[in-house]
Order: sequence, then C-alpha cells, then structure tokens
Amino acid sequence: MQRTVIFDLDGTLVDSVPDIHAALDRLMAARGQPPFGRAEVTRFIGDGVPVLLQRAFAARGLPPDPTALPAFLADYEANAAVETCPFPGVPAALDRLAAEGWAMAVCTNKPEAAARLLLAGLGLEARFAALGGGDSFPVRKPDPRHVLATLEAAGGDPARAVMVGDHHNDIAAGRAAGLPVAFCAWGYGLPEMADGALVAERAEALPALLERLLPR
Repeated sequence: MQRTVIFDLDGTLVDSVPDIHAALDRLMAARGQPPFGRAEVTRFIGDGVPVLLQRAFAARGLPPDPTALPAFLADYEANAAVETCPFPGVPAALDRLAAEGWAMAVCTNKPEAAARLLLAGLGLEARFAALGGGDSFPVRKPDPRHVLATLEAAGGDPARAVMVGDHHNDIAAGRAAGLPVAFCAWGYGLPEMADGALVAERAEALPALLERLLPR
C-alpha cells in the first residue's frame, strides 16, 4: 500500500501571511479601521477564515459583521498568490517525497476555493492527490474526520499515512485520526503546539523524518 502524507497548507507548505494580511487590512480600511501588525495577523491564522475575522473584529472592538466574510473571500481569492510563496525547501522536499513513492494531499481550514486558487497560482496543485478545505466536509480540523475524509479522497489508508502541520489543530486532528504526526518548526504555530510530536526544523528534513515515522 502506497504511503500518504497529508499536509496542512498555511504555515506548513506556504507562507501566506502577506496576502492574508493585505486582504484583512483592506477589509478593515473599508470600515475606517487602522491596519494590523504582521505578528498580530499571524496569531489570527489557523482556525479558518470565519475565526480569523472574528479575532480581527474583536481586536478592533467591532461587533460581528455578516458582510465581512464574503467581502474578504472575494478580495483574498483574487489576490491569494501575490506575495505568498512556498517556504524555503518545500518544493524540493515535495519532489523528493514524490520520488520516494509518497502520495500527497492537503488538509486545510482555508476554504477550498481559496486553497485551490492559491496552489494553482503557485504551480503546486498537480502535486496533490486531494485537497480537503475548511468547507469541503461538514467538519474541519481539529476534528479527525477532516483528515480522514481528505485521506480517503486521496485514496490513502490510515495505516499508511502521516499528518504534517504547524498548528495544534494539525497535531490534534492527526493523532485523533490515528496517524503519526510531525510538527513544522518554521510555521506560524508556537513551539509548544508540537505537543511531543517529532519536529522538523527545516523543510529539507521532512523526507527523512517521515521515513522514521512510517518506514517502507
């Protein structure tokens, strides 16, 4: 049975904060609000766009705005790959994993349409057998069913799969799905979010680390 690696997207494969930050600042500017700092936006990321907007509005002392989500998504989807790029070493690591026979999939809390547009804009979409977005299924990370549904879409077997991410949602969902997990130290999550998982300090280290977690 082919081995499958399921990746988170933002903070794991790609550094998407610049374009998320820009879209969020445009949304706030339209409401007469000042821009956010980069570190502040980074802390908002990880639980999907609705939660990102909830955190942003709360940080400005604003009440919920039902027009914010569609406005943000329309803007962000049109500008998702302006400054976003793969983290250093990620394309080479993906090449090596493919050469070693791994199937690959993406499981992200980002809406599926935005995730697909981003991957296509970066020329990465064809590398992945499946993409499970935050709105692809009735659940999303940290619910393990999000990971398992993505794995099923990729044609993988839970007994031969591993989860890789930079956030506690990735570690929690992967473990609850019964998969070995790896934490990406270069991402947006705090170091303690690894919660005892094996840690990859650089993307170049991922193939060897995954081999340890799930030998051939």
